Amino acid sequence: MDSKKARIIFMGTPDISAKVFKGLIEDGFNIVALIAQPDRPVGRKKILMPVPTKVVALEHNIPVYQPEKIRKEYEFVKDLAPDVIVTLAYGQIVPQGLLDIPTIGCINLHGSLLPKYRGAAPIQYALINNEKVTGMTLMKMVKEMDAGEMYDKELVEISSEDNSTSLFNKMGDAALTLIRRALPKYINGELPGEPQDESLVTFCPTIKPEEEKLDLNKTKEQLFGYIRALSDEPGAYLYLDEQKFKIYKSSIVSDDIIGQVGEIVKADKGGLYLQTINGLLNLLIIQKEGKNKMDYKPFINGNRDLVGKVLK
Repeated sequence: MDSKKARIIFMGTPDISAKVFKGLIEDGFNIVALIAQPDRPVGRKKILMPVPTKVVALEHNIPVYQPEKIRKEYEFVKDLAPDVIVTLAYGQIVPQGLLDIPTIGCINLHGSLLPKYRGAAPIQYALINNEKVTGMTLMKMVKEMDAGEMYDKELVEISSEDNSTSLFNKMGDAALTLIRRALPKYINGELPGEPQDESLVTFCPTIKPEEEKLDLNKTKEQLFGYIRALSDEPGAYLYLDEQKFKIYKSSIVSDDIIGQVGEIVKADKGGLYLQTINGLLNLLIIQKEGKNKMDYKPFINGNRDLVGKVLK
């Protein structure tokens, strides 16, 4: 089959999905529909805004479907007569009945090097665990979450400066490179699948709101990872003077123990040093509740009594 004639449904919702969706359209693939999560209110004013993939679809006159519960509302897919469904960060579990509809099959772009990091937050967990390399995996969609055979992978290096925002951008680029390379081969049956080694499987569930508060029982390395994983949004936090104190960027300083855990032991032009259970962490970009996000230097200049205070 001419890969550009195959009828493709794209399933995806956030920015990373929109990047890949737009790339496939621009490459001339025959995208017959988008399935995305329903639009949600955003911002303080709770204005209803189209999800990122929907914006792309509307620009290219592609029909959009946004079922509240795909497991109950997928009969419409039969009328679209898809050959292939491509999924990236859709946001709901896809039922077996839907997986059975396409004539060729359903494939998913997953944000890790499977079988490591199955689940909803693979990109964040790569940062939490201070990985040096991650990547995108193109895989067969099956009923069990992220358990299908693997078709191809694209590696992504993680720098010490990466946070969730920058790594999502890198992973979006990698996903587009991967699907451009692999989709024509998949459509023509030229991609042999490789089973996942179940002994190497790890999981990464959704990060809950309560996990945004840093746990000071963790090491400086673990805290550094969590801060990266939660930046730029929603931001990791502790409490300073009983107010939420967000930390968006940090660096590991040393193994020194010079104060109690959570104490600000130094605040000068060299940094804002936080004592952890196994050393010092420099808090570089922070935000006090009700204030703007800022570099540590102007924050210190405006708050002269920081040394000796304890973050909780």
